[in-house]
Amino acid sequence: MKTVLAVLSSLLSSVFAGLVSPAAAAPWTIDPTHTFVNFEVPLFGLSTQRGRFDRLQGSVEFDVAARRGRVEFVVETASVNSGAPVFDDALRRLLDTPAHPQARFVAERLTFNGERVSGADGELTLRGRTRPLALKALRFDCYFNPLFRRQVCGGDFEATLRRSDWGLDDGGEIGLADSLRLLVQIEAISP
Repeated sequence: MKTVLAVLSSLLSSVFAGLVSPAAAAPWTIDPTHTFVNFEVPLFGLSTQRGRFDRLQGSVEFDVAARRGRVEFVVETASVNSGAPVFDDALRRLLDTPAHPQARFVAERLTFNGERVSGADGELTLRGRTRPLALKALRFDCYFNPLFRRQVCGGDFEATLRRSDWGLDDGGEIGLADSLRLLVQIEAISP
Protein backbone atom coordinates (compact mmCIF):
# COMPACT_ATOMS: atom_id res chain seq x y z
CA MET A 1 0.00 0.00 0.00
CA LYS A 2 2.84 2.41 0.84
CA THR A 3 4.39 1.74 -2.57
CA VAL A 4 1.12 2.55 -4.36
CA LEU A 5 0.78 5.78 -2.35
CA ALA A 6 4.39 6.73 -3.05
CA VAL A 7 3.95 6.15 -6.79
CA LEU A 8 0.66 8.08 -6.81
CA SER A 9 2.23 10.93 -4.85
CA SER A 10 5.19 11.06 -7.24
CA LEU A 11 2.86 11.04 -10.26
CA LEU A 12 0.70 13.85 -8.85
CA SER A 13 3.79 15.90 -8.00
CA SER A 14 5.00 15.54 -11.60
CA VAL A 15 1.63 16.57 -12.99
CA PHE A 16 1.31 19.62 -10.73
CA ALA A 17 4.93 20.64 -11.32
CA GLY A 18 4.16 20.73 -15.03
CA LEU A 19 1.16 22.95 -14.41
CA VAL A 20 3.20 25.69 -12.76
CA SER A 21 6.43 25.40 -14.73
CA PRO A 22 8.13 28.48 -16.20
CA ALA A 23 6.50 27.57 -19.51
CA ALA A 24 3.19 28.46 -17.86
CA ALA A 25 4.20 32.13 -18.30
CA ALA A 26 3.29 31.81 -22.00
CA PRO A 27 0.08 33.62 -22.96
CA TRP A 28 -3.08 31.90 -21.85
CA THR A 29 -6.19 32.54 -23.91
CA ILE A 30 -9.16 34.26 -22.32
CA ASP A 31 -12.28 32.13 -22.79
CA PRO A 32 -14.88 34.58 -24.19
CA THR A 33 -17.75 32.30 -23.14
CA HIS A 34 -16.70 32.60 -19.48
CA THR A 35 -15.25 36.12 -19.41
CA PHE A 36 -17.35 39.26 -19.10
CA VAL A 37 -17.03 42.82 -17.84
CA ASN A 38 -20.12 43.76 -15.82
CA PHE A 39 -21.06 47.02 -14.18
CA GLU A 40 -23.46 48.27 -11.52
CA VAL A 41 -24.39 51.93 -11.21
CA PRO A 42 -27.15 53.71 -9.28
CA LEU A 43 -29.64 55.34 -11.64
CA PHE A 44 -31.23 58.63 -10.52
CA GLY A 45 -30.28 57.68 -6.96
CA LEU A 46 -32.98 55.00 -6.97
CA SER A 47 -32.33 51.51 -8.26
CA THR A 48 -29.08 49.96 -9.43
CA GLN A 49 -28.72 49.56 -13.19
CA ARG A 50 -26.69 46.51 -14.21
CA GLY A 51 -25.18 45.57 -17.51
CA ARG A 52 -22.23 44.03 -19.23
CA PHE A 53 -20.11 44.16 -22.33
CA ASP A 54 -20.80 41.08 -24.42
CA ARG A 55 -17.69 41.03 -26.60
CA LEU A 56 -14.08 41.06 -25.48
CA GLN A 57 -10.80 39.34 -26.14
CA GLY A 58 -7.48 39.13 -24.40
CA SER A 59 -4.75 37.08 -22.84
CA VAL A 60 -3.21 36.28 -19.48
CA GLU A 61 0.40 35.44 -18.71
CA PHE A 62 0.47 33.52 -15.47
CA ASP A 63 3.28 31.82 -13.56
CA VAL A 64 2.26 30.61 -10.12
CA ALA A 65 5.76 29.45 -9.15
CA ALA A 66 7.31 32.84 -9.91
CA ARG A 67 4.25 34.71 -8.57
CA ARG A 68 3.98 36.90 -11.60
CA GLY A 69 1.56 37.56 -14.37
CA ARG A 70 0.13 40.00 -16.84
CA VAL A 71 -3.45 40.57 -18.00
CA GLU A 72 -4.68 42.38 -21.07
CA PHE A 73 -8.18 42.51 -22.45
CA VAL A 74 -9.99 44.64 -24.98
CA VAL A 75 -13.73 45.29 -24.74
CA GLU A 76 -15.90 46.30 -27.68
CA THR A 77 -17.75 49.29 -26.24
CA ALA A 78 -20.69 48.95 -28.67
CA SER A 79 -21.43 45.54 -27.10
CA VAL A 80 -22.79 47.18 -23.93
CA ASN A 81 -25.95 45.36 -22.87
CA SER A 82 -28.18 46.39 -19.98
CA GLY A 83 -31.25 44.56 -21.26
CA ALA A 84 -32.92 47.90 -22.06
CA PRO A 85 -32.25 48.95 -25.69
CA VAL A 86 -33.04 52.65 -25.10
CA PHE A 87 -30.59 52.77 -22.17
CA ASP A 88 -27.99 50.85 -24.22
CA ASP A 89 -28.23 53.51 -26.96
CA ALA A 90 -27.68 56.24 -24.35
CA LEU A 91 -24.64 54.36 -22.99
CA ARG A 92 -23.20 53.99 -26.51
CA ARG A 93 -23.54 57.76 -26.99
CA LEU A 94 -21.91 58.36 -23.59
CA LEU A 95 -19.04 56.00 -24.48
CA ASP A 96 -18.82 57.60 -27.96
CA THR A 97 -18.50 54.15 -29.50
CA PRO A 98 -17.91 55.36 -33.11
CA ALA A 99 -14.82 57.33 -32.03
CA HIS A 100 -13.77 54.92 -29.25
CA PRO A 101 -14.84 51.41 -30.28
CA GLN A 102 -12.65 49.73 -27.69
CA ALA A 103 -11.76 49.98 -24.03
CA ARG A 104 -8.50 48.35 -22.93
CA PHE A 105 -7.27 47.12 -19.55
CA VAL A 106 -3.61 46.20 -19.11
CA ALA A 107 -2.10 45.01 -15.84
CA GLU A 108 1.65 44.48 -16.06
CA ARG A 109 1.65 42.75 -12.70
CA LEU A 110 -0.58 40.59 -10.57
CA THR A 111 -0.53 40.70 -6.79
CA PHE A 112 -0.48 37.48 -4.80
CA ASN A 113 -1.48 36.31 -1.35
CA GLY A 114 0.56 33.12 -1.07
CA GLU A 115 -0.09 31.18 -4.26
CA ARG A 116 -3.43 32.85 -4.95
CA VAL A 117 -3.90 35.91 -7.09
CA SER A 118 -5.26 38.76 -4.95
CA GLY A 119 -5.40 41.52 -7.56
CA ALA A 120 -4.39 43.00 -10.88
CA ASP A 121 -2.97 46.52 -10.83
CA GLY A 122 -3.11 48.17 -14.21
CA GLU A 123 -4.47 50.89 -16.42
CA LEU A 124 -7.84 51.26 -18.07
CA THR A 125 -8.12 53.18 -21.33
CA LEU A 126 -11.69 54.31 -21.89
CA ARG A 127 -12.92 56.99 -24.27
CA GLY A 128 -9.35 58.02 -25.05
CA ARG A 129 -8.25 58.47 -21.43
CA THR A 130 -5.86 56.17 -19.58
CA ARG A 131 -5.97 56.03 -15.79
CA PRO A 132 -4.83 53.57 -13.11
CA LEU A 133 -7.27 50.87 -12.09
CA ALA A 134 -6.69 48.20 -9.44
CA LEU A 135 -8.85 45.10 -9.69
CA LYS A 136 -9.26 43.21 -6.41
CA ALA A 137 -9.72 39.44 -6.61
CA LEU A 138 -12.87 38.29 -4.84
CA ARG A 139 -11.98 34.69 -5.65
CA PHE A 140 -9.42 33.01 -7.88
CA ASP A 141 -8.37 29.43 -8.48
CA CYS A 142 -7.05 26.98 -11.07
CA TYR A 143 -8.00 23.45 -12.03
CA PHE A 144 -7.32 20.85 -14.70
CA ASN A 145 -10.24 20.93 -17.14
CA PRO A 146 -10.95 17.42 -18.44
CA LEU A 147 -12.78 18.76 -21.51
CA PHE A 148 -9.90 20.95 -22.68
CA ARG A 149 -7.26 18.64 -21.17
CA ARG A 150 -5.48 21.78 -20.02
CA GLN A 151 -5.18 23.96 -16.97
CA VAL A 152 -7.86 26.65 -16.52
CA CYS A 153 -7.56 29.54 -14.08
CA GLY A 154 -10.15 32.13 -13.31
CA GLY A 155 -11.99 34.22 -10.82
CA ASP A 156 -14.03 37.28 -10.03
CA PHE A 157 -12.49 40.73 -9.69
CA GLU A 158 -13.97 44.09 -8.74
CA ALA A 159 -13.11 47.77 -8.75
CA THR A 160 -14.90 51.02 -8.09
CA LEU A 161 -14.35 53.78 -10.59
CA ARG A 162 -15.61 57.28 -11.16
CA ARG A 163 -16.97 57.81 -14.66
CA SER A 164 -15.91 61.49 -14.54
CA ASP A 165 -12.24 60.37 -14.34
CA TRP A 166 -12.64 59.05 -17.88
CA GLY A 167 -14.50 62.07 -19.26
CA LEU A 168 -17.95 60.48 -19.05
CA ASP A 169 -19.39 63.67 -17.61
CA ASP A 170 -22.62 63.50 -19.61
CA GLY A 171 -23.64 60.41 -17.62
CA GLY A 172 -25.37 62.62 -15.08
CA GLU A 173 -27.81 63.69 -17.76
CA ILE A 174 -29.05 60.12 -18.09
CA GLY A 175 -29.18 59.63 -14.32
CA LEU A 176 -25.92 57.76 -13.71
CA ALA A 177 -24.15 58.21 -10.41
CA ASP A 178 -20.47 59.16 -10.75
CA SER A 179 -19.27 56.08 -8.88
CA LEU A 180 -19.84 52.68 -10.41
CA ARG A 181 -18.85 49.15 -9.53
CA LEU A 182 -16.97 47.20 -12.16
CA LEU A 183 -17.08 43.39 -11.95
CA VAL A 184 -14.83 41.25 -14.12
CA GLN A 185 -15.47 37.53 -14.44
CA ILE A 186 -12.50 35.89 -16.15
CA GLU A 187 -11.35 32.43 -17.15
CA ALA A 188 -8.20 31.67 -19.12
CA ILE A 189 -6.98 28.43 -20.67
CA SER A 190 -3.32 27.41 -20.59
CA PRO A 191 -1.33 27.10 -23.82
